[in-house]
Amino acid sequence: MSEIIQSLERDLHNFGGTLHLIGSDRLANRHPGEHAGNFGAGAMAEPATPEAAAAVVRWCFENDVPIVPQGGRTGLVGGGISRPGELILSTARLDRIEAIDPLARTVTVGAGVTLQALQEATAGVGLIPGIDLAARGSATIGGMIATNAGGILAFRNGVMRHQVLGIEAVMPDGSLVSDLTRVLKVSAGPDIKQLLIGSEGAYGFVTRAVLKLESFNPMRATALVGVPDARAALALIAHFRSRPALQLEGAELMWQRYLRDSAADKGFDLGWLEADTPAILLMEVSAGSEAEAREALEEGLAALWEEHGLTSGIVAASLDQARRFWALREDGDFMYRHFSAAPSFDVSVPPGALDGYVDGLRQRLKAVDPGFDAYVYGHVADGNLHISVIGNGVAAPGAKEPIEDAVYTGVAELGGSFSAEHGVGTEKRRAYLSYGNASRRAVAQAIKAALDPKNLFNPGKVPYRADAPRT
Repeated sequence: MSEIIQSLERDLHNFGGTLHLIGSDRLANRHPGEHAGNFGAGAMAEPATPEAAAAVVRWCFENDVPIVPQGGRTGLVGGGISRPGELILSTARLDRIEAIDPLARTVTVGAGVTLQALQEATAGVGLIPGIDLAARGSATIGGMIATNAGGILAFRNGVMRHQVLGIEAVMPDGSLVSDLTRVLKVSAGPDIKQLLIGSEGAYGFVTRAVLKLESFNPMRATALVGVPDARAALALIAHFRSRPALQLEGAELMWQRYLRDSAADKGFDLGWLEADTPAILLMEVSAGSEAEAREALEEGLAALWEEHGLTSGIVAASLDQARRFWALREDGDFMYRHFSAAPSFDVSVPPGALDGYVDGLRQRLKAVDPGFDAYVYGHVADGNLHISVIGNGVAAPGAKEPIEDAVYTGVAELGGSFSAEHGVGTEKRRAYLSYGNASRRAVAQAIKAALDPKNLFNPGKVPYRADAPRT
């Protein structure tokens, strides 16, 4: 058992069952999540109450022990990596859904609640969180707040930053700041919660939050539509968003290679799709009934077919088929079975710039190596693309930086971001320093110095300094 765990057990024994302390022997039996280094510290605290969390942080502050906050460990950029001498602070036992208020359309929830658990709980009163993403079964509310998660509904409801009304968090000195506001309109000085949202655990440890809820309508219709480019997909999206009594529930674009390889992996028949279709739009709409949703979807596609060069289309005939449509987009593990070393990226550009960006990306990758290509897919309505670069040699020495430059070149100039929704973590350090906004970086560093002068919260992660040693 580590010295940290022994000392915590001695000094915080009064917290009893509200604080579980876990050493490397028990961590060895747990899955570390998306990154093998997440359990590197070999020591974890699992508080069941905000007060227990605050006591752990105070102890760490007094003993100069670095803290690595962790949620569901689904982060893709190494933001939860820990090292010997650090303490993992987990939200796992802060898992209560405390109050659902259908009238105010809010929910008060612990940071360790998974998105799926929250979706299932609120669906019972006809409501749903205004955010959804593929990792819903393991992603926690606290982690989503820390990374300012985006996902499928961001084009309509915004990202996590727009979903949080109130927040409670333990600050780096161990003080508990509770501002569980349950109203939208608050103009009472600086909004402290916005410092914590998207900070990737650098400024504090979220324990509870109040989130907005949206109406949930299960009466849906889903389609796959072949389109010539992103511009045509955006025209379809604009049409369906403008229709009265119709709600666009999802709009995901998959460029050809991604769809074909995903379909082959899942045994999904693409016989209906014209062979050279450049991209495929997955659309879902809701209406007063399933029949109305399906009719509106079919009529809209027929009206726009020739004008926007649509090539093929199929509307799901059942809920099971709709789920299979969504699996094509959301289950991307096939990429790493075929290309285990494929580096992945998460960028955003204004939607109208998508076609030019993707064409330029492919050209820049070919300039690095003629054998390089990319899986490209993402949330077309808000301009967020997920990119995995494939080909022999993508993991070769000296290939990493040219590939990153091919992906990130021009993104900031278009008004976009090198990281749309996955965060920075450890894997995007170079991008943060080379392609991030320098003035924004300076402000983030000043806030870090003020809130966490000992640099104990998630050290070695954002906000990076240009002169800081690599970790």
